[in-house]
Amino acid sequence: MMIKGKTVVVTGANSGIGFETSIALAKMGAKVIMIARDPKLGQEALNQVKEKSSNKEVELLLCDFSSLANVRKLAEEIIKKCSKLDVLVNNAGKTFGTRGLTADGFEWTFGVNHLASFLLTNLLLPLLKKSAPSRIVNTASVAHTFGHINFEDIMAEKKYSEMTAYSQSKLANVLFSSALSKKLAGTNVTSNSLHPGVVGTRFAVAGGTFSKIFYTWFKFLMKTPAEGAKTTIYLASSPEVEGVTGKYFSNCKAVTPSKEAQDDSVAKRLWELSEKLTGL
Repeated sequence: MMIKGKTVVVTGANSGIGFETSIALAKMGAKVIMIARDPKLGQEALNQVKEKSSNKEVELLLCDFSSLANVRKLAEEIIKKCSKLDVLVNNAGKTFGTRGLTADGFEWTFGVNHLASFLLTNLLLPLLKKSAPSRIVNTASVAHTFGHINFEDIMAEKKYSEMTAYSQSKLANVLFSSALSKKLAGTNVTSNSLHPGVVGTRFAVAGGTFSKIFYTWFKFLMKTPAEGAKTTIYLASSPEVEGVTGKYFSNCKAVTPSKEAQDDSVAKRLWELSEKLTGL
């Protein structure tokens, strides 16, 4: 895909991987729509992306992914603003030290990291299909290998652990991405997920003691956000992955995800539950 002149939406774009992805794609000549939650941080990021890329075709839209009503509003704004959508980068995600609930009553991690992107992607599918060949890029994590979709306690009401909740949400990202690729067969819209590496970002700012200590003490071992964004940028723009779909990538190469991530019955059950929860 020649990314120049293409329209790209990047969620979680005001810092870290989303910010670096926005800069790189804008430098390549793409029209980039950055999605951020905080107006001030979003505006600062927008100004920096425009400056660093020398591309004025960069815009900012605001969305709080902990509210499905906000996600629906965002989808409407994108559809109204864009006659085409060539690439959707689902990058927004967080880890939470204590259990909390979104505006819709979902456990924060599952609601923000999975349900929001599930809903947004499905609402934007007509536009992505109309714009084909187009791409959907889903930021997952190697943490998915520790994850399990606990259908008996998916909102962690009985027991909450930051890492358990996060790993489950990242497994959900891989399962969703894979299931979506099958549903999109024959449409020329691809769906792939990726592990960006362990990246030193503001990602764990809402995390608990474990994640804060980990990210502080081991930051010197981590990739920079620019390094961590390489696989995302590759999947969004490289001609090498034209037509490649349903894969999980790490370091710009397709690798095998966990056993549960390959289980079609789990993917089907998760999809049906996600449809129900998001009111699709």
